[in-house]
Amino acid sequence: MDFEIVSPIDPVETFASGTEIRELARLRRTYGRGRWRKRKGLAHVKLADGSIRRAELHWYEANGLGRFEFKIKRYAD
Repeated sequence: MDFEIVSPIDPVETFASGTEIRELARLRRTYGRGRWRKRKGLAHVKLADGSIRRAELHWYEANGLGRFEFKIKRYAD
């Protein structure tokens, strides 16, 4: 991750779960079995150059395992 999340992620929305996730087999192989969801939300992030921007983040999350593979999809400014 080449950025740091510096505020709470809000609002959080689930837009895919279970077999709707194309990467489900890879996620289970890499991180373990769980109820996987693909989620998105807005937060302030600190970029590698030191600037802080509001961005839409996407990540995978499984109950009991945590959040994985955060990525910035777009800037919300």
